[in-house]
Amino acid sequence: MNYPDMRLLQLLARTFPNCESASTEIINLEAILSLPKGTEHFVADIHGEHEAFLHILRNASGNIKRKVHDLFGESLPEQEMRDLCTLIYYPEKRLEMIEEGSDEDLSGFYARTLLQLIQVCQSVSSKYTRSKVRKALPKQFAYIIEELLHESPNDEDKDAYVQRIVETIVQIGQARNFIVAICNVIHKLSIDQLHILGDIFDRGPGAHIIMDYLLTRENFDLQWGNHDALWMGAAAGCDACIAIVLRLSLRFANLATLEEGYGINLLPLATFAMETYSDDPCLQFLPVGTMAEAKGDEKRLRLIAQMHKAISVIQFKLEGQLMNVHPEWNIDRRGTLENINLANGTYNFEGQDYPLLDACFPTLDPSDPYRLTAEEADLMKRLHHSFRISEKLQKHIRLLFSHGSMFLVSGCNLLFHASVPLNADGSLRQVTIDGQTYQGRELMQQIESMMRTAFSPSPLERNRVSCRDFFWYLWCGPDSPLFDKDRMATFERYFLADPATHHEEKGAYYLLREEPEVCARILDHFGVTSPSMEGEVGGQRHIINGHVPVHAGQGENPIKADGMLMVIDGGFCKSYHHTTGIAGYTLVYHSRGFELIQHEPFTSTAEAASSGTDIKSSKQIVEMAGRRIRVRDTDKGRQIQEQIKELRGLLYAYRHGIIKENTKK
Repeated sequence: MNYPDMRLLQLLARTFPNCESASTEIINLEAILSLPKGTEHFVADIHGEHEAFLHILRNASGNIKRKVHDLFGESLPEQEMRDLCTLIYYPEKRLEMIEEGSDEDLSGFYARTLLQLIQVCQSVSSKYTRSKVRKALPKQFAYIIEELLHESPNDEDKDAYVQRIVETIVQIGQARNFIVAICNVIHKLSIDQLHILGDIFDRGPGAHIIMDYLLTRENFDLQWGNHDALWMGAAAGCDACIAIVLRLSLRFANLATLEEGYGINLLPLATFAMETYSDDPCLQFLPVGTMAEAKGDEKRLRLIAQMHKAISVIQFKLEGQLMNVHPEWNIDRRGTLENINLANGTYNFEGQDYPLLDACFPTLDPSDPYRLTAEEADLMKRLHHSFRISEKLQKHIRLLFSHGSMFLVSGCNLLFHASVPLNADGSLRQVTIDGQTYQGRELMQQIESMMRTAFSPSPLERNRVSCRDFFWYLWCGPDSPLFDKDRMATFERYFLADPATHHEEKGAYYLLREEPEVCARILDHFGVTSPSMEGEVGGQRHIINGHVPVHAGQGENPIKADGMLMVIDGGFCKSYHHTTGIAGYTLVYHSRGFELIQHEPFTSTAEAASSGTDIKSSKQIVEMAGRRIRVRDTDKGRQIQEQIKELRGLLYAYRHGIIKENTKK
């Protein structure tokens, strides 16, 4: 028999010191292989909409509601089922409201609710081993909850046993704590693996809240988006990234993430903006979506507009400096400051002069347009310091690195945020970085290495600075997999009225990704193989993307290339709702196949907890498997089969005296 090498066997023997322990583990692992695969949820482009995102996780994209209706559809009225769902989503808030609004003894309510929650918890835990369920239980109640979960109410004796446990929980005043604990277990077990395909940051107010939540969660991965890379660059100390982060935050009047989330001191920017642009109305810089609110708070919005313009001009200067330092990046120079004619109030775009919508540039020196004034330089020094010393920001960036990557191959699925740079004929585009050319998978890996180097304690300061600046290239570079357009027309959108000057030509990937043969070549290059099991989702492989919002309201289909490509940016962010016509997607991959869940706009957490409102979601079946997918058929299953092979080798070694058993353990 071929068995693993001796060193591996010796390491295994430390954990499984005899035939009995090795055999028990083999039996356990073989049983796990026969379980249905866990449910995976894919989301993209959350953009700081923490309330909607967290609600979707709490209701498992509508799956908890479906389970409640399956369990109680014939025994409970609709309102009671809705109330039960709301309790599961927000147990602490809902219980507080119920207790404050009732003068009666709630013992009966607690007992009924506990029994109902036990059934729901039994349903969501049915895919898992007892060991995995046990790990999800709170330590203080683990034994009792486990007893309740694994007793059948159909047995008369066991029914009395369960009833007595519940009665005792209520009598000793622990019902509230138990209800909260069981609801949290339901949340944990409803989603086995969470995939976030980029862009947690910007636009919405709660990116820091989302990151705080992820710090408490296991079993998730991240594929970095362009907005995530921007914040990573800012945290690394790239001044251009810092300026862009501030500009975007001010553009959407989202100061909560900066000030409350990360403690960024914006007072120096506010002081500088008020002094420098005191006579400037800054009309082009009023926050997006707040024009109607300006009448109610003109002073605040004017200050935001002044800060917005001040940091925008600084951004354009810092970007010009980086373009001069890194000509090899081939960043398009059309949107830069040397094309401004202050005397005429015009801007030269591709040889033609256009009138500027705003010609007030008090800090611009036409002879040296990219030089920061002394005041601007001092301001950036202060802002740089504030980003670098933000403990929470740095902690969240470490989380992005520990759970994130540029791409991920998960089973038959290739996950990345935006694109794989291609040539017009669909072949992989060669991209030069530091004098070396890369394409496809190797390009992604080289970019990831540079991103990590920017935060490493490298002795080569020059190399670290170059990698730090590279985050800006990822934001707007023409061959960046996180951008992949010919240019970023930020300046033109602010200062020129003609929409022709705003055009950004998308890379070939976005034009060719609906062609199955192109997607197949990309999947082959990344080593994504078809499912090995007979009948699994039609033997299909998939690319799963975000980044470009799907205009579902206009009939655009997120499923492309004969099902090989799934674009799941449905517009979580409120500023995109008018564009997409919906409020986000969740792609759900369970043991029966793929379902795409389309969400309508969410009201608020407070409204959901108090009135029981839920996100209305519609389901589209994407692909269904010929038979139920088991753990055996997944990446995890293949890892388990390798473990079984190694353990069988250990058994062989024990039984043939190659390694001695320790029967005392």
